[in-house]
Amino acid sequence: MAAWATSKTVEARRGPGVHHPGVDDTVSGVWNRRRGVEGVWPLPQTVTTSPERYPLNSQAFYFGYGRQSAAKPGCSVLDAAFKRYFSLIFQDYTSGNGPLRFNQNKPFTVEVSVDHDDCESYPNEDSSERYNLSVSAGKASLNAETVWGAVRGLESFSQLVYQDEYGSYFVNKTEIDDFPRFKFRGILLDTSRHYLPVTAILKTLDAMAYSKFNVFHWHIVDDPSFPYQSSTFPDLSSKGAFHPMTHIYTQSDVRRVISHARLWGIRVIPEFDSPGHTQSWGKGQPDLLTPCYRGSTPSGTFGPVNPVLPSTYQFMTKLFKEVSSVFPDSYIHLGGDEVDFGCWKSNPDVRAFMQKMGFGGNFLKLEAFYMESIVNITSALNKTSIVWQDVFDYHEKIPKDTVLHIWKGTGYKEELSRITKAGMRVVLAAPWYINHIAYGQDWRKSYTVQPLNFSGTDEQKKLVIGGEVAMWGEYVDATNLHPRLWPRASAGAERLWSDEQQTSSVDKAFPRLQDFRCLLVRRGIRAEPLFVGHCKHEYQGI
Repeated sequence: MAAWATSKTVEARRGPGVHHPGVDDTVSGVWNRRRGVEGVWPLPQTVTTSPERYPLNSQAFYFGYGRQSAAKPGCSVLDAAFKRYFSLIFQDYTSGNGPLRFNQNKPFTVEVSVDHDDCESYPNEDSSERYNLSVSAGKASLNAETVWGAVRGLESFSQLVYQDEYGSYFVNKTEIDDFPRFKFRGILLDTSRHYLPVTAILKTLDAMAYSKFNVFHWHIVDDPSFPYQSSTFPDLSSKGAFHPMTHIYTQSDVRRVISHARLWGIRVIPEFDSPGHTQSWGKGQPDLLTPCYRGSTPSGTFGPVNPVLPSTYQFMTKLFKEVSSVFPDSYIHLGGDEVDFGCWKSNPDVRAFMQKMGFGGNFLKLEAFYMESIVNITSALNKTSIVWQDVFDYHEKIPKDTVLHIWKGTGYKEELSRITKAGMRVVLAAPWYINHIAYGQDWRKSYTVQPLNFSGTDEQKKLVIGGEVAMWGEYVDATNLHPRLWPRASAGAERLWSDEQQTSSVDKAFPRLQDFRCLLVRRGIRAEPLFVGHCKHEYQGI
């Protein structure tokens, strides 16, 4: 069997068609389909591999630091990664002597070297995730610019390891040079409409790392509930959460999520959406929301945040100062979408303020005034703002460093053209709202999305910094989060990481995603099946 040089070569030899479980699941097909260049999800940028294979023994296997590595033993990110990946690779290893015990003269060593000692930092928007992986007899060499790239390379190595029909472990001779196509590859979870336990969030972070996602967009509060426990304004959660004790995220919980994400190279970006989507805020913060009127008298109901009171901005300044200290990432999501002007229109104080400001009857100008004030607050805290695309529609003076988040499902290509033409950076989410489900393999639609397939110059397309898979929570809680999210989200992961041309065929992606789904299942992720068939290691946690 000749060595295979590139993904494109393999695809040409395999030919078109959809994999049918049970037809090519034979032992002879293990190399052809599972352990060739298609054995890693998302597909690496460049890979060369061979049928030459090397046995691995859990008791003679070692992760170590290269001599030239800037990071040394004691590096929190890599030390933790070595322990995790040993357990992920050798899942049936049960010895109590630990993963680094030797009983053979020639152990297999995975030697990791990084150019920068960023072991105790947090991943950020400029963090390199590029890595080079070389697997040969007795050794794998992994080189990366940063520890975050090394973590991505360790994930790829773990997916290259396989077992034969007798349970013996092997890895094939391989060369990989890999890097992400987009630097922002996110998953959104909504913890307001249904509270998600911290354990469910942590498992989501694990699965994100398996697919090489690097941003957790935490839509932490919304109309239904305010589960974030603020140290500055404790009434926000004590009165706004579904339950003040059981359905909240304490400061310790938040730190736990951020710490867990950091070790996987995942950024945590919180969203505190306003002025709309804030009904739960008003329960714990008097005078924050706008009183609605029926005629000349208050109706007893409340609308969006009241944009005319100085106390509103004093409150927001204190809240975002706290949020900025709790969440270390330089980005913060400020929302700004779907504001209903009905209550503002009914309120005489709001109308008087608008006349004073010269806004006339244009409530879009009032919303722009509010959002500009909030962006200024977070800018003063050295945070980069992300806002939903609605803000661009009415805000003529939006700061150029603001990131626009495209979410509206129809016409997103036109929005990409329009917003990037104005010189604004964008994150694309519209085609990856996978809270919408359909019978059958709806992941295929996600997989065919091409984020840069819009009318615009090369300079415009450079402003698309990435994309995001959104899982809104109207019909999702911890009971169905992971089956609904995985492996459907992984289709978007490959689109955001891999080369567009080498991953253009949905049919050729199908057997690879099916194998990756089985890997997720073996790792304890309740990923739903793609079609008829079975995994060698079925999920045992039900």
